[in-house]
Amino acid sequence: MPGKDFWKIYGPLIAVALIGFVWALSAMKPAPPQSIRFAAGSPGGAYHAYAQRYQRLLEEQGIKVELVDTAGSIDNLRMLEDGEVDVAIVQGGLATPEDAAILRSAGGIFEEPFWIFVRADHPAESLGDLRDSRLSIGLEGSGTRALARALQQQYGGVWPEASRQALGSTESQAALFAGEIDAAAFAASPGAAYIQALLRSEEVRLLPFERAEALARREESLSAVTLIRGVIDVGADIPAQDVPLVAAIAQLTVHRDIHPAIEALLLDTAVLIHSEPSVFTKGGQFPNMSNIDLPVSRQVARYYQNGPSFLRRYFPFGVANFLDRAWVLAIPLLTLAFPLVRAAPPLYRWRVRRKIYVWYKDLRELEAQGRALPKGPARVGVEKQLERLQVEVGKLDVPLSYTDDLYRLRSHIEFVKQLLVSSDPVTGVTM
Repeated sequence: MPGKDFWKIYGPLIAVALIGFVWALSAMKPAPPQSIRFAAGSPGGAYHAYAQRYQRLLEEQGIKVELVDTAGSIDNLRMLEDGEVDVAIVQGGLATPEDAAILRSAGGIFEEPFWIFVRADHPAESLGDLRDSRLSIGLEGSGTRALARALQQQYGGVWPEASRQALGSTESQAALFAGEIDAAAFAASPGAAYIQALLRSEEVRLLPFERAEALARREESLSAVTLIRGVIDVGADIPAQDVPLVAAIAQLTVHRDIHPAIEALLLDTAVLIHSEPSVFTKGGQFPNMSNIDLPVSRQVARYYQNGPSFLRRYFPFGVANFLDRAWVLAIPLLTLAFPLVRAAPPLYRWRVRRKIYVWYKDLRELEAQGRALPKGPARVGVEKQLERLQVEVGKLDVPLSYTDDLYRLRSHIEFVKQLLVSSDPVTGVTM
């Protein structure tokens, strides 16, 4: 196809398609942000360690993650509500109805046992026995403190201030070893360094929750778990017997306005991190939607039901996100492109043939002029015009597939020329 014909026919169609594409891009959902803020809890804690893993994996996908140190779950909720962070790990059971209105859960990601360690010589057999003891239940704003107070209410009665001391995790550990307090409560992963140290110490012992099932039934955000004998250290037989405990479900929490692509990427990352087996669960049990106390978005619900989207299974995050945003524009673009593409070949054929057929008007006029003149010298002028017409037609540039039309026109010009030379002007009979 000659270049000038191509652009004359397809150029306007391409221009229309490009205009439609640019318009479609402008109508697409906005691209996800390139950075997010993650409430990471206090340095040295399990939340902070997990947040660092999220940071590393998300940055491999091109999303910069800024970790924000906080006092714990209560602080995380507040910062999410105020829009100071985008993502946080929050202990289950702390969200209020007001939180549920603006925050969303991306699922439970691990069980966070509630540990109570007492001095080895202390007679307590349950949490209720610590009512009049020196008990540390965590800092203000921490999930440990909120859960401890909720469990204290379950055991009823008045709990004095001495049983609600506000010490951080490492401070509680040091005070317990020093004999400055009788017991300390922690809501933490079994992998936390201070939990490991307490489990291996002979100066303290882990208090069992014999009524763990009952507490789990009464507190929707809690589950009953068992620290199996020897699971911490088989050789050292730690613990020396099965220990029933209660555990809150730590959940990945986001603001309801978070970009859907970021939410999907967080879910993919959560599966990579939390599907690993733990002291309390087999592999593949987390993340899930059990024991969460915040609503989930439709996207999260679909994810847990059907897994990652087709695009996320086969494409990197950036490509999958673009295609996911762009696919909704395919229908209007195809609707526009289909008739344009179908119309292009007929338009092209019409334009090329028109370059040929337009000369037939001149040919018919010259034939009529020649027939109106007497045979002989009077027709010489018309014959010369036919010769010039033949030359002009010979200069036409048409595709090879239309050469037969061109030569048909040239043969018709020659036919008229011979007709005028040999025919009678009145009867048209060749002499």
